[in-house]
Amino acid sequence: MSAPTHTRPHPAITGGVGTRLPWWALALPTLAFIALFALILNPSEAHATTGGEPAVAQLVERAQQLLTLGH
Repeated sequence: MSAPTHTRPHPAITGGVGTRLPWWALALPTLAFIALFALILNPSEAHATTGGEPAVAQLVERAQQLLTLGH
């Protein structure tokens, strides 16, 4: 006894746009790009923390401390 097979009533349409993006999917990356581009053009507007040493110097110092602990 064989089971009946089911066929699709309509063939799948290819070539059309299947989904639409929400408005924020384009707005948020655009806003982030504009903000970063503004910082590149005018770096004096970028305010660093006033903790004393720059963050890169603190990072290098911490890396040196971690390396000397291993020896």
